[in-house]
Amino acid sequence: MEIMSCNSEIKMVFFGDITGRAGRMAVKNYIASLTEKPDFVIANIENASHGFGLTKKNYEELNSYGINCFTSGNHIWDKKDIFDYIDNADNLLRPLNYPKDTKGRGGRIFEVKGQKIAVINALGRVFMPPIDSPWQTVTEEIKELICLGADSVIIDFHAEATAEKICFSKYLAKEFNNAEKSLIKAFIGTHTHVQTADEKIYNGMAYITDAGFCGTEDSVIGMEFLTSYKRLSSSIPERYEIAQDNLAQINGVEVLFDSNHATQIKRINMIVDNSKKESEVDIEDDG
Repeated sequence: MEIMSCNSEIKMVFFGDITGRAGRMAVKNYIASLTEKPDFVIANIENASHGFGLTKKNYEELNSYGINCFTSGNHIWDKKDIFDYIDNADNLLRPLNYPKDTKGRGGRIFEVKGQKIAVINALGRVFMPPIDSPWQTVTEEIKELICLGADSVIIDFHAEATAEKICFSKYLAKEFNNAEKSLIKAFIGTHTHVQTADEKIYNGMAYITDAGFCGTEDSVIGMEFLTSYKRLSSSIPERYEIAQDNLAQINGVEVLFDSNHATQIKRINMIVDNSKKESEVDIEDDG
């Protein structure tokens, strides 16, 4: 799929895990409020449908917002209709390191301003469900994408452990980037729903350990407080309920890169009032 423009510098916006309707509406309102639209928009949507998984209806809804690529994680399979449409969803990724016969794809190439940008989604293995090695599968995928003409690679690494994210990002930046040319333009961690303050440019690659989440601000990583409290304080299983409130937070990053290197990464940390009409939305910077 091709996104045409004439400027060689690319502005990419990545939204952390969109969680439930509050997250979907917040991202919609935020994108609508921008006077200067990004060149390329990616969003992690594994929690977009009531906090767990992605229905086809919500996938089609999110497509109308101006998001170009959707990444996911271990919860992508929670809504069973995903198996009916994921093979035909040409901008949706599931984690690459599931077995080879798994439905969907873990990497895709998008054409943006004359660049071929590959996006890869992968799962970590520390404190996560058993999965194939991301070290091996991602390395092999990048080499294959290079053969297909990829100029840049963006990675959503959906993982629990900060050490695993940091170590994996450094490995890839050392393996594929150098002073003349950085293939890996951005390595963005997702999954914990808590935005980290360690954004940096490392060896020509934009990096953040976790982009955070988009959803109800007064919540426990998007879930309602009482059910979370009962589950965590008693250790007795309790069904999580998604938090509902008009005030929603938006977490993510804005990354600038050219054909050679990433040049800037900036965190997005905003509060949106979803009760207002799009034309009345007041986007408040939350630090």
